[in-house]
Amino acid sequence: MAVTLDDKLVVAISSRALFNFEEENRVFEKDNDRAYVDLQRQRLDVPAAPGVAFSLVRKLLAFNTSEHQRVEVVLLSRNDPVSGMRVFRSCHAHGLPSIQRGVFTQGRDPFRYLRPLGAHLFLSANEADVREALHLGYPAARVVTESVQAGDSNPNEVRIAFDGDAVLFSDEAERVYQAEGLAAFQQHETDKAEQPLPDGPFKPLLAALHRLQSAGEAGGTGMRIRTALVTARSAPAHERAIRTLMDWNIAVDEAMFLGGLPKGEFLREFEPDFFFDDQTGHVTSAARHVPAGHVNSGISNPVRVVGN
Repeated sequence: MAVTLDDKLVVAISSRALFNFEEENRVFEKDNDRAYVDLQRQRLDVPAAPGVAFSLVRKLLAFNTSEHQRVEVVLLSRNDPVSGMRVFRSCHAHGLPSIQRGVFTQGRDPFRYLRPLGAHLFLSANEADVREALHLGYPAARVVTESVQAGDSNPNEVRIAFDGDAVLFSDEAERVYQAEGLAAFQQHETDKAEQPLPDGPFKPLLAALHRLQSAGEAGGTGMRIRTALVTARSAPAHERAIRTLMDWNIAVDEAMFLGGLPKGEFLREFEPDFFFDDQTGHVTSAARHVPAGHVNSGISNPVRVVGN
């Protein structure tokens, strides 16, 4: 029988998202790729410290059992193969021996391999790679490497928080807000309260997590998933967001309609393993308290055109 990942939740992740390679990256940026490779070669037997997305990956892999492999994590990196060897060794040293697949492109674009992987999520510290992955239709976020790492107070629960507009949902309503202001936005959402919002880039991930939760409950792993919608919306615009989730037949465990309040302190109390948002201000606020990633999509992230 052919090997396939079709029945799994597939996370593709870069080396810097999974492990702390910031010192090595500074060498790469300051000197050149040869100095970087030499440093990685010198440190082959030194496990890298866990990075921002480590907790998320470790907990997702805990849904696997000897009978059922429900989650696949694949290293997808611009690193060279020698550096890739250190990444695999670091996985083993930190109790993640089930990470056995990887693609190392030595500086070339890695995102093209998301298609054969059928990835449900791509996490990278490279903004350009994230943008291209989103353009191809894959949920992707730039990991803020200076984020606070996740705590360990919820070892049996994967906690993930999502922004709404331009993340779970399309940026349709956000476009109205930016063009016409808050009053027009509220009226627009009130008028369309019973019309589901179009899908956003992270709807496929939320759906995959919903399936994983159902499988995990049946499989007796002791792990569960807790999700939160954390949005700048407030009443009456909350109703369309909730009705959209109802239309998808997907429930979130918590919903925070903050009406523009800073999200960081609310996220600190929720204690997510990761938070996804499209607006850099919200991501910066969140990163002071929790692991965070920037979703480079929607009206708040216009494509930069480079002149001649």
